[in-house]
Amino acid sequence: MFKKFIVFYTACLGLAMNCFAQAPIQTQQYPKNFFRYPLDLPPSTAGSFGELRPEHFHSGLDFKTNGRTGYPVHAAYDGYISRLRVQFGGFGNAIYVTHPNGFTTVYGHIERFSPQLEEIVRKQQYETQSFEVDFKLPPTQAMVCKDDVIAWSGNAGASAGPHLHFEIRDTQTEQTINPQLFGLTIPDHVPPTLGTICVYHLGDAPFSEKTPRQFFAVKGATGHYHLLKPQVINVNGETGFGITATDMNSTSFNHNGIYSIELKVDGITVYTFAVERFAFDQTHSINAYIDYPTFLSSHRFIQKCFILPGSKITLYPQSVNRGVVNFTDDDVHNVEYVVKDIAGNTSTLDIKVKSSSAKSATIPAPAGTTLFHYDKQNEFNADNLKVVVPVGNLYDDLNFTYSASPARPGMYSAIHHIHNHFTPINDTFEIWIKPDDKIGDKIGKAVIMNANGVCEGGTYDNGYLKASARTFGDYYIRIDSVPPVIHPLNIKNGSNMTKIQRIAFKIGDNMSGIRTYAGKIDGKWVLMEWDYKTKVLSYKFDKDLTSGKHIFDLTVTDNKDNISQFSAYFFK
Repeated sequence: MFKKFIVFYTACLGLAMNCFAQAPIQTQQYPKNFFRYPLDLPPSTAGSFGELRPEHFHSGLDFKTNGRTGYPVHAAYDGYISRLRVQFGGFGNAIYVTHPNGFTTVYGHIERFSPQLEEIVRKQQYETQSFEVDFKLPPTQAMVCKDDVIAWSGNAGASAGPHLHFEIRDTQTEQTINPQLFGLTIPDHVPPTLGTICVYHLGDAPFSEKTPRQFFAVKGATGHYHLLKPQVINVNGETGFGITATDMNSTSFNHNGIYSIELKVDGITVYTFAVERFAFDQTHSINAYIDYPTFLSSHRFIQKCFILPGSKITLYPQSVNRGVVNFTDDDVHNVEYVVKDIAGNTSTLDIKVKSSSAKSATIPAPAGTTLFHYDKQNEFNADNLKVVVPVGNLYDDLNFTYSASPARPGMYSAIHHIHNHFTPINDTFEIWIKPDDKIGDKIGKAVIMNANGVCEGGTYDNGYLKASARTFGDYYIRIDSVPPVIHPLNIKNGSNMTKIQRIAFKIGDNMSGIRTYAGKIDGKWVLMEWDYKTKVLSYKFDKDLTSGKHIFDLTVTDNKDNISQFSAYFFK
């Protein structure tokens, strides 16, 4: 039988967890009588806490706003405005309220701030001469009471539609916590939906795109699922399991994330996942939680029910041997998935696996690879290349591969094939590439690019161009000497802007990206807003602008100091 020593430990833990059968799995309790819903609308969500998103776990609840903007946003409890933020993407406009009970609430994608906060934001923008600002406030500057209107809901930043993003964070640790654990529940009588399971034949090799996998479709209703094609699955040695699962609540047709998954083998819980709370520096670990290679190849979120050794995210309240099961006998075993939403609605799936006691063959590392250890800093050197992966950036050991191919026209180095994109990186790794001799005095404009056309930047150091990259893949050096593009939408020399509210432009850069932009009227800096969705940069005329002739100047600079300028006189 698989490791018997786990029986007593998991039985005790399971007893503790099951004292309150319908209560969500959580490591601590949270106050339920403090916070109110931030909107006056009946609570309905388009996104759940911990929901799986590309490159991150969703950090809050997305409250629906009937497909439109402009609903009053209320302070969820007494406190003070501790931080205000305006950004090109992300939340767009966001408010952070710190409360005396040790928590901070966050309100994102808002359309506009309250008049008091709008004045504070505008002052900061003009003082820093920047549209994007992110700053803290002292406790006495902007105090609020529960129910106060602090903003109006919107669709700002990287939002896919009008809604309010709402978070509750631990003020001290800044970890974000599931708001429904505070009593801000959403009506929900619908159990999770299960779709596909996966069996991973891990053996003694690191997890990778080469790990043998078997996929099995499931079907069911009212929370009870079974294999679409009934069968006993053969397993041997170190084995992992995975599943696809989504959830709906009773207020929306949106397919959201589940709250918890438990994996049981012969009735013993060997793995538990629960979206209670997490830190933002851990959120990229979603790529360790999901089957990342399968996601890249098929866009399916297979949720692995075993933990890679380098994953540190705090969404695993319990596991035995990281959820990896070592099958070493010749028996049939029962494997059960128990999947719940935060309301306690439950879906289950039972499968049978047939174990083999035959010792599986050890698979040697592929020839030409270098072993990288997940718990150490790894450095690789080749002709004209150096790669440094800091400790904590790999989720498992890695049989690292490298090769190079000749430069193509427009490149100033060989193409360096640095492993492949199927292995996720938690943060970044350092890449150093030596440029060709033909680069000459162009080195100041040199950047490191990847095969997807993403610029990683680059600074010259001791004969190499170095940058920090987020993914393995193909990299090479190019030159960025082309200035940004400025395309005026409604202004030219002599324009009559009397009945126009805004001056608008489209701006862009084809390589290193835009670093700064600055608009001036008659030599005085003016606030220009860059919209994430339309990519339109605009200036809304100030009511104090006098009538008559004026000169508008716009300067746009990219990350390699290439500059474009536009100038025109207009009448107002």
